Amino acid sequence: MGNINSAEIFCVGINHESAPVSVREQMAIPEIRLGDKCSLITDKEGYFEAVIISTCNRIEIYTAADSDKFSQLDECFVFLYGADKMGSLSFYKFQGSEMIKHLCRVASGLDSMILGETEILGQVKKSYAAAHLAGQTSKHLNKLFQNVFKIAKHVRTNSKITRGATSVGAAGVDLAEKIFGNLQDCNVMILGAGQMGEMVTKTLADRGVKGLIVSSRSHEKAMILAEEMGGNAYEFEEGLSRLFEADILITATSSPHPLLTKDQIEPAIRKRRGRPLFIIDIAVPRDVDEEVASVPGVYLYDMDALQKITASAHARREEQIIICENLILAEVKKLELDLSSRDEQKYPDQGNDPLATV
Repeated sequence: MGNINSAEIFCVGINHESAPVSVREQMAIPEIRLGDKCSLITDKEGYFEAVIISTCNRIEIYTAADSDKFSQLDECFVFLYGADKMGSLSFYKFQGSEMIKHLCRVASGLDSMILGETEILGQVKKSYAAAHLAGQTSKHLNKLFQNVFKIAKHVRTNSKITRGATSVGAAGVDLAEKIFGNLQDCNVMILGAGQMGEMVTKTLADRGVKGLIVSSRSHEKAMILAEEMGGNAYEFEEGLSRLFEADILITATSSPHPLLTKDQIEPAIRKRRGRPLFIIDIAVPRDVDEEVASVPGVYLYDMDALQKITASAHARREEQIIICENLILAEVKKLELDLSSRDEQKYPDQGNDPLATV
């Protein structure tokens, strides 16, 4: 049996570059279940700590484990999902300084589909907090994540990587603007009043859309958001019945399964009398069944489509990427020396506040 004091930290995962959204959506884990899911890993012999990061663009597992586990890291995904879902998945794996640099890149927004996105650091913090509060982290991952958060803040402060950066939701709005030219002549419906829906709605309001409809299973949230943005709110079913009024539909719910099917969309299209409907699905798992794209007059874009559209941003911002990479490299070298000390007393468990040092 292994010893936690001699454990090493590893990372294994998939992201938007290694797996399409049709795969990622099947593996998405709701935030409220992240802590419990970590125990499926730490219950196995040789695995002592675990943090799972699950976002629309990635599922990554960070684990403190016996040194011989690196070659077997694929099994972490088997623990979570079962062998039947593995198929021909291609996982990336990191250890040592490469693992630290990778997590720094993720937390800084350098590894995101939208370069420099601002949401990812918060998502990583929440993932770590969930694991910590569930008792799934100890001295190895506590030390790693707390220091990586500091490095990510350092990178953002000392570079322009977030200047002009956009979120996935804003990228969807940018796409709508490219399609229509001027959103002031468009009626837009937002399906979902959560954090992502709120961000998209605010971006649309700033662009001066003609009309804004917010529809959500939480009517109270929809009303608050619509009132704040000068739009109208409807309960979910009523919102669907008004779909024919929208020129653009942006979906951003946390539903575990598709909410819109071909049979639901077709009546709305008939009422539109030839006017096209653009649907931008930024949810993972996807809100819109892919068969909807076969309906004449419907133009459906999901996360994979957005990835292709935003890929050119990396090339245009190469200078800032290099600056950030150099900042990370310098900080990781310092951190490696610190981590190698394995001084448990210097980095005690942070108790009930997993982000105490951030």
